[in-house]
Amino acid sequence: MLSAKDHRLTRCDSCGYLCSESPGSACPRCQHTLQTRFAYSLQKTWAYLITACICLLPANFSPITVLSTQVGDTPDTIMSGVIALYNTDNQGIAIIVFVASILVPIIKIVGIAVILVSVQWRLNIRHRTRFKMFQFIDWIGRWSMLDLFVISIMITLIDKGQLLTVIPGPGATAFALVVVFTLFAAKSFDTRLMWDLEQDNDWKH
Repeated sequence: MLSAKDHRLTRCDSCGYLCSESPGSACPRCQHTLQTRFAYSLQKTWAYLITACICLLPANFSPITVLSTQVGDTPDTIMSGVIALYNTDNQGIAIIVFVASILVPIIKIVGIAVILVSVQWRLNIRHRTRFKMFQFIDWIGRWSMLDLFVISIMITLIDKGQLLTVIPGPGATAFALVVVFTLFAAKSFDTRLMWDLEQDNDWKH
């Protein structure tokens, strides 16, 4: 299986133009510096992924919102919020928050880690399976910020500055960092490395 690299062609990472210019030169269309592969793609992806794992703990165990009333402050984590929504006959919203806030980040982190390990250690995984896994991770990443939107709407509806006040907790910041770093991890991974691995090992689809 021949690739564009074998034909001495280079695809511009900025505009997608496929040209015969050598790596390191400027793209004829947008003048972006051409490169056959992202520099230090695996290292950057691992760094972003490990950072996301570190932020995942406070995101799930620290208060994501703090309800302040005349009686006192009531912190809520993601899981306690899901349980509260479920117990107040809001099962649909509880499921959405649980999937978007807990399942999606974990699936993204585990999925990217599996792809990285399979590429770096050259595990015998079908290329099509690996690529579909990456496409799925990229697709579910669009729903990662859903919980923060729910929190924003809830704060807008509840916070009247009178009897009670809802403010974001440290868990909200940690959760936002998880979303950002998993997004960076997915974007910094060069999918062409999977094609290189397929070509080197001559695996059958």
